Amino acid sequence: MTYLAFKVIHVFGVVLFLGNIIVTGVWKILADRTGDPRTIAYAQRLVTLTDWIFTAGGVVLILIGAYGMVLTAGLDPLGPAWLIWGQGLFIASGIVWAAILIPTQIAQAREARGFAEGGVIPDNYWRLGRLWAIWGTVATLLPLANLYFMVVKPA
Repeated sequence: MTYLAFKVIHVFGVVLFLGNIIVTGVWKILADRTGDPRTIAYAQRLVTLTDWIFTAGGVVLILIGAYGMVLTAGLDPLGPAWLIWGQGLFIASGIVWAAILIPTQIAQAREARGFAEGGVIPDNYWRLGRLWAIWGTVATLLPLANLYFMVVKPA
């Protein structure tokens, strides 16, 4: 494959990844604000589904495209500072996602199944929702900073 082919794959992955984490975060917060158990349970189910399809799928495409470009361009992935920052921010976001967001989403999804038919939303769901919103913001800001490094490529 050519450098430009890998670049297309990479950019498409970034669009899927960033688009999903931003839209899903906003969508879930707005669904939670309705206070309607059915709406919240539905949104929670789709947050998990879209994370697996678009966020995880975006990650795969980002990695294929990024390292494909590095190889075809003959770059050292640990050479330029912008590549080091980019990889570090990407890994940090992944750690937050894997260590905090996924377990929180799983716990919220379990709770949501219990009130999906209109039951009472337990306080623990709301506590987990605040945790998800805070760490979701962190996990979104990290790749946005990464976007800066990848476009500007500061020395």
